[in-house]
Amino acid sequence: MSALKGEKETRPIDMKRLLLTAALLAALLSVAGCKNAREVELEKIIREVQAKVEPLKVEAALASWNGDLSGKPEDFAKSTEAQMALRTVFSDKVTFAEIKAIRESGMIHDKSLARQCEVLYENFLQNQADTLLLRQIADRETALAQKYASFRAEYEGQKINDNQVEEILHSSKDNAGLEEVWKSHKAIGALVAPDIIEVVKLRNKLAKSLGFDNYHSMSLELSEEDPKEIDKLLDQMDSISRDAFAEVKKEMDDSFAVRYGVPAEKLMPWNYQGRFFQEAPNFYPVDLDKYYAGKDLGKLMLTFYHGIGIDLDSILARSDVFPREGKNQHAYCTDIDSKGDIRVLANCVSDAYWMDTMLHEFGHASYSQGNDLPENPYFLRDAAGIFTTEGIAMMFGRLSRNPYWMQGMLGIPDGERDAIASNCYLSSRLQQLVFSRWVQVVYRFEEAMYANPDQDLNALWWQLVEKYQLLKTPEGRASQPDWASKIHIALYPCYYHNYLMGEMFASQVHHYIVTELLKEGEDAIPTECYINNPKVGAWLKEEIFKPGRLYSWDELMMRATGEHLTPKYWKEQFIGK
Repeated sequence: MSALKGEKETRPIDMKRLLLTAALLAALLSVAGCKNAREVELEKIIREVQAKVEPLKVEAALASWNGDLSGKPEDFAKSTEAQMALRTVFSDKVTFAEIKAIRESGMIHDKSLARQCEVLYENFLQNQADTLLLRQIADRETALAQKYASFRAEYEGQKINDNQVEEILHSSKDNAGLEEVWKSHKAIGALVAPDIIEVVKLRNKLAKSLGFDNYHSMSLELSEEDPKEIDKLLDQMDSISRDAFAEVKKEMDDSFAVRYGVPAEKLMPWNYQGRFFQEAPNFYPVDLDKYYAGKDLGKLMLTFYHGIGIDLDSILARSDVFPREGKNQHAYCTDIDSKGDIRVLANCVSDAYWMDTMLHEFGHASYSQGNDLPENPYFLRDAAGIFTTEGIAMMFGRLSRNPYWMQGMLGIPDGERDAIASNCYLSSRLQQLVFSRWVQVVYRFEEAMYANPDQDLNALWWQLVEKYQLLKTPEGRASQPDWASKIHIALYPCYYHNYLMGEMFASQVHHYIVTELLKEGEDAIPTECYINNPKVGAWLKEEIFKPGRLYSWDELMMRATGEHLTPKYWKEQFIGK
């Protein structure tokens, strides 16, 4: 019935059209610089959370740093307390509910705010568990950290550090001595394995309470990594590297049979010149260590980074890079306050391994420095993804084996550079192959361990070692927890695949820099080493470092290189087209 003349006609409310209009209006307001109510609410929450998190993050980072330097129980205890205080902030259920509701509202149109919301959501989600459970995990992780930091292998009646273990494994030809020092290093496994299994079960309990299958899948998903896609990438890398590795492994076996005076089929893991066979043995006739002997690796590192326009002097000044008793024997970079207090822990001796490590860790430092910017929101001052910072670190670390880099930094004459070039490449290729197979072992072990921590983990470890590294299980070792001698499995869980993804990223970014940024062509990929080329540093700072976490890692890859992450360029660089 039509309305009477002079009266308004009443129509039903079109809710779909009303919601669409509201959403359009909100988007237009956002573009115009006006925040809608949800965005204003989110900004308030961010300010409140940051005010609580910022001082606790500094306290926790400093306590952890001091514990790794001193090895003292009281420092590790401070670290635990600070970490728990930080977790308490992120365990607040009311704040989490507010963030979750905002995230699901679809009303956050500002890109930066949306990413901050996502980062906060991930941090709060993984802490939405029973406080007692979080405390149990933190206490056990701290106890494990202390055990690893204080452990020293014994050899010929004396305690020796990891550098000394590596030196013996690299240089000795005495099979009995090699076996002794290798097994002595593995003794840490029996000391920590029960504790690791306990904490694995607690981590799984945490993950299941949050709706995940286990801690492994939770860790990947909260790092914006699809477990199925990661499995696919690892399968691709396995297929790409398998035959090439088997071929060079056969060559090594034939050579090492002569070196150690045993039949090739009798070679044992301690004959491959390392604790885990994760580094390339000295197989090709080029002694890279001699080029770095007596050199100031810190000065070399700073000089190189200065040449590409990255100043890391203040970071080195705050760092602790030489070995001493009681100090953590590993290497890492830490961002203390997300405002520029970045530090590196290392245990330098003057050799090729530690030159690689210094370039690597200060590559992390350059990335952190590049996004610790006042204009960047506090919660976005981090790498786009775990493997993106690993990739940059690896891209720089590789230079320690590049003869053109060695010539520019160490003054090697043309003739010597040319004489070692082929073996340097083969050494780099071997390093990539050896490391890629080692990552397969760790990744697949952790994936299986978190799926079922009650299985025979000792036997599983050696099954994977035999399959991917083609090493023989020493008699009696299948019943020993040798997997627990790898600190990452205990304290940096579900992380190792990022190293291999980082290697892919390094090759992909290097290819882009050489062919697109510098326009040098494919032939320059093996020789380009960036020395005194500030254009490279400027591009990295602008395209990779500065955005921080504004973009997901996949979006960053597309914006920076025009492609999704792919093993294609790693294969071309180290296997061939």
